[in-house]
Amino acid sequence: MRPSYREPYPITGVGVAAGALVAFAWLLLFGLLGGGVAGYAWWTLLAGGLAWVAAAVLVRHGDRGVATGVAIVTAGGWSIAAAIVAMRWAQTGDWPLW
Repeated sequence: MRPSYREPYPITGVGVAAGALVAFAWLLLFGLLGGGVAGYAWWTLLAGGLAWVAAAVLVRHGDRGVATGVAIVTAGGWSIAAAIVAMRWAQTGDWPLW
């Protein structure tokens, strides 16, 4: 007989959804701290960086499903922030982050 190995923390849909919901709330709360486009972008970058650090820790020592949800929503949040910055830059011709 061949040995069978079970993963200690299997990825589940509930875990991914929980990580996505927490990351969405995290990015939303940090994004609301910004007073304008520049503030929103910088706060979102900071919140996303902290979320990815948390996801890296979860991948190594915790639930990889939650880490997956956090990483997916963080990437989406960064994409939205980049689109807003690019749109403001295209409208005004001035780089909004400085």
